[in-house]
Amino acid sequence: MTTTLPTQEQVDRIAQELAPDVVSIGFRVGRDWTDDPAIYFRVVLSDEASRRDRLTQATQKVKEIFDEKLNVWESTHIPYFSFRSQSEQAKVQDDPRWD
Repeated sequence: MTTTLPTQEQVDRIAQELAPDVVSIGFRVGRDWTDDPAIYFRVVLSDEASRRDRLTQATQKVKEIFDEKLNVWESTHIPYFSFRSQSEQAKVQDDPRWD
């Protein structure tokens, strides 16, 4: 298992690689409901990628790239992914990057 956590720069590069389907990706480190170390990723997808016929493919691609580039499934921190569309993000109006 790796203890190295990603940087926002690494995450931003992944978001750029996945554009235009991915608008932004933010993350924060914390603990999950069982008090295990966790890393939470918030992914804002384009409305096009969020369509019912594309959503599964888009979300799987994000997870695959995170595994390929950052080995998140081998981390000491359990990865959790949350996905929103651009339209949902606009309604919520909070910071999609959790800054």
